[in-house]
Amino acid sequence: MMKRLAHELSLEGQPGAFAASLMNSSADLVARASSGDQEAFRLIFERYSRPVISFIFDLVSDRSLAEELTQETFVRAFRNLHALRQETKLSTWLFGIAKNVARESLRARARDSRRVELDDKAVLDLSDKGPVPVNQLLNKELNELIQRSLAMLDDDKRLVFTLKIFQQCSYEEIADITGFSISKLKTDLHRARSEMRRRISPYVRL
Repeated sequence: MMKRLAHELSLEGQPGAFAASLMNSSADLVARASSGDQEAFRLIFERYSRPVISFIFDLVSDRSLAEELTQETFVRAFRNLHALRQETKLSTWLFGIAKNVARESLRARARDSRRVELDDKAVLDLSDKGPVPVNQLLNKELNELIQRSLAMLDDDKRLVFTLKIFQQCSYEEIADITGFSISKLKTDLHRARSEMRRRISPYVRL
């Protein structure tokens, strides 16, 4: 997964060599990376790659694609660190790049008619059934159910729901990432919660 990024940074090997520096502040890492310190950018990747890949996966529902788009996100970040304003939170900026990368990929797949068709019948049928004991539902099945339900949200609702519920971003951070107004975010989140609750309750409380 790291090959393209490693090539871009000309970095290989030495996993964990910089563990002692992980207490560096994000602002310090950005300042050092902007000055050409590739070690600092590696630390940024180590610190933020997991939440970024999780965020992208929730948007595209494909693990392999999410890994590829995470690489693209950090390559773009590396090339554009000079554009990061001092007052902007690093995680917010990275999520903004990730959002754009994911949406570009989804649009390209739609244009090429390669979007995966999701069978939502099983999810829709759940609304007519009683609760299923938790011990009868495998984690894999629950995860697939959540992903199918997320995929049925429109793009704006899925984006807001993912950032607020899964990434625990504030409304202000989400507004910075998406460019949406706070009132729109609250409306979209309310509607997304209602749709998700209808589809995946009685398994998950949102």
